[in-house]
Amino acid sequence: MAITHATGYAITDPKKYLDFELKKYELEPLEDDRITVAVEVCGVCGSDHHTISGGWGPFATKFVVTGHEVIGKVVEVGPKVTEFKVGQRVGVGAQVGCCGKCKACKGPNENYCVQPVHGYNTHWYDGAEHQGGYSTHVRAQERFVFPIPDSLESTDAASMLCAGITVFSPLLRNGAGPGKKIGVVGLGGLGHYAVLFGTALGADVTVFSRSDAKKEDALKMGAKDFIATTDGFAKGKELEFDAIIVTASSSSLPVNELLSLLDIEKKLVFVGMPEEGLSNITSQALSGNGACLTSSHLGNRQEVLKMLALAAEKKIKPWVTVLPMKEAAKAIKAVENNTVRYRSVLVQDIEA
Repeated sequence: MAITHATGYAITDPKKYLDFELKKYELEPLEDDRITVAVEVCGVCGSDHHTISGGWGPFATKFVVTGHEVIGKVVEVGPKVTEFKVGQRVGVGAQVGCCGKCKACKGPNENYCVQPVHGYNTHWYDGAEHQGGYSTHVRAQERFVFPIPDSLESTDAASMLCAGITVFSPLLRNGAGPGKKIGVVGLGGLGHYAVLFGTALGADVTVFSRSDAKKEDALKMGAKDFIATTDGFAKGKELEFDAIIVTASSSSLPVNELLSLLDIEKKLVFVGMPEEGLSNITSQALSGNGACLTSSHLGNRQEVLKMLALAAEKKIKPWVTVLPMKEAAKAIKAVENNTVRYRSVLVQDIEA
């Protein structure tokens, strides 16, 4: 029997963003290239908090079911789906569709589609709403569904599909590997993946943080060095880094000092997305070493597959806390309070 509806933990009012309630809703149509996935686990992302609290603006849909780090089983496939079969374990991340027509989609950069369909709080091109993975089912285009290596636990693989790929893509595109020195600013969910994957790629990773509170954790994850960003932290370290990945979502970062650490024409890549804009950057800080201030959005299909293969090969183990899905509010609160170490994953508990 065709699946027409899902049930999920929804937020209806950003002023009450911890008041999750179960809602049954109609799924978007199962188009020829789409796959229906029965959700088994779903990671909790900082984006979930930014969205349901209204920090990134008003809701785009009538209510919001967040969650864009899904692992589950294929239960339906459209007639043009070729790679996946019913019963297969797969992942779905923070993008579920693309237009297929723009320059990015026609190349290997569908993650930069000019009109992407995101993991939640979004619409398809026909106006149908798409909801996320704190639910029983999600639908996605085949291009955004990924086979999960057998050796990866679902609770480990889930958060790789947003947090993992968000840092893996810029690491890869900026040459992280043996002989390269990579900086990571902030040690949260994103930052901890940047350390794990940067190290797995063979780079020397240095973590920058406001204090020494997470130094021990960073070194356990494989970081070679840890630097607290107190006054004068950049002195004597100019031109040392081949890339710096900024994972912190703060608008008060010492951006000028971080830029000075980069080698000539290297990049400071923002993947943390503060609700306020950055205002403390001077063009002089860019000109001294020709540094680039840039950002990155998820990764393309090839990068996701490469990331999952590397995680399986190197037995990468993220630091996760596993909770039943009904405790979504607890997980969101831990994100807000910066007490999660370093990612939460929700396990399905909604009765079909």
